[in-house]
Parts: sequence; structure tokens; C-alpha cells
Amino acid sequence: MAINIKALNEIGGFIAACLVDSETGLMMASEGSGSFDIESAAAANTEVVKAKLNAISLLKLNDSIEDILITLGKQYHLIRPMEKTPTVFIYVVLDRKSANLGMSRVQVKNVEQSLSF
Repeated sequence: MAINIKALNEIGGFIAACLVDSETGLMMASEGSGSFDIESAAAANTEVVKAKLNAISLLKLNDSIEDILITLGKQYHLIRPMEKTPTVFIYVVLDRKSANLGMSRVQVKNVEQSLSF
């Protein structure tokens, strides 16, 4: 059964997105531009998620990641672990000039809630 993340295409400034298993770094689904190496980015951002989870554990924060935002000069990178399946995260790349960060976060959360697997 294919996992449908096509609704992420509707986010303003959308470049690419994927659903990633953070235990392996492998993509479960992807959408977007062929010019952006989403597969390599998914694997690299798995390390970002693992590092943040490690920091939360070391600091004994008893908390979880809602989302991680990485702002670059030309792009936003949004990482959102799924609430029901925290080992899986949604990763979205947006063009900073045309994206509305607040709305993007809401839209990613809505897509997350629509997913089941």
C-alpha cells in the first residue's frame, strides 16, 4: 500500500517532501522536485532527529519533538515526527521567498493527521 503525501504539494513555496523512518533513514514516500536530492536530505536529517532526541534524553526533559525548523538563506526545512509513530517523520523543503512558515506548520500537521499506516 502506497503512502499518500501529495497534499504537501499544496503548501506555499513547496519544493520537496518525504516521509522518513528515523531508525533506518530510509524514505517511505516522497514528493517534489527532481532537482532537490530528497533521498540524501532524508538520510542526513535522520541524524538531526537522532541528535535532538539524544539531547532531550541527556537533559532529562521528559518531552518530545513537535517539529524542528532549519532556516537557510533561501529555504526552510521543516521536520515533524509523527505523533502516533514518533520513529517516522515528515520532512518538507520550502522556498523561503514564497512560504508562509506559520501556515506551513499547520498544513504539515494536517497532513500528518490524515496519514495512517
